Amino acid sequence: MGTAVTCPLTISSLTLGTVPFRERIRAAAAAGFHTVGLSVEAYGEARRSGLDDDAMRAVLDEHGITLGEVEFLSDWAPRAGEGDSPAPSAKERTAFHIARAFGADHVNAGLFEATPLDVIAERFTALCERAGELRIALEYMPFGAVPDLPTAWELVHRTGRPNAGLVLDVWHWVRGATAPEDLSPVPAARIFTVQLCDVGPDPLADMRQESLHLRLVPGARTDAAERLLSLLEEHGVRTRVSAEVMSDALLARGPEATAKAVYEATRRVLSAPPAVCGH
Repeated sequence: MGTAVTCPLTISSLTLGTVPFRERIRAAAAAGFHTVGLSVEAYGEARRSGLDDDAMRAVLDEHGITLGEVEFLSDWAPRAGEGDSPAPSAKERTAFHIARAFGADHVNAGLFEATPLDVIAERFTALCERAGELRIALEYMPFGAVPDLPTAWELVHRTGRPNAGLVLDVWHWVRGATAPEDLSPVPAARIFTVQLCDVGPDPLADMRQESLHLRLVPGARTDAAERLLSLLEEHGVRTRVSAEVMSDALLARGPEATAKAVYEATRRVLSAPPAVCGH
């Protein structure tokens, strides 16, 4: 059944909400995670608390944790009526700084506001060009401007850039009614990360609200995570595996309990299919 037990796991930034940096890293390490994701907002809060980059590295090193991904860029295309794309935002500059300073594998990006596809393609290409050596992972969301996997892959393909790739998220895969055949044209190497969780029984009318607050740990209700991992294994994917479980109910139990519950559930899921982990 593969070597899933050795798979290094990332805990996404949003899984631990607004937990301070030291507590975030301590909880992730105690649960068993190898790497963490960090949002621009969480990084900014750490800086405001008095931690500079060297101090953050010291905390990571103390707990044997590395920084795997940076998130989440969503301001790289013009809003309605803005015309030409503005200069790179402060958030973008900070995200790129974090990735370079801490050696993150990629920066995640998406887009919420409806925008013509040609404009998205142009702006996403420009984002990838500005990123230079950094990898940009585009996430499709059924409630966003990039609503499905075929559209996301078209945008990545149109950049012509090797640093453009995809995020595959179980929640978006299920709620977006993604079909297995949608994966067929996507080269395995262009899937930069897979985010695991599970979905509840009843979709909310506000899908974004559900995605941000009501996710379940992998395998809690369905075998969606196992099925996606198996499909990716068949496709030849070897990539980073991240647990992204945004759950108000879990966070109410505290960061240590949240990280532990998410880690244990994710490990159980990874014990069934062959591993897709490549980092």
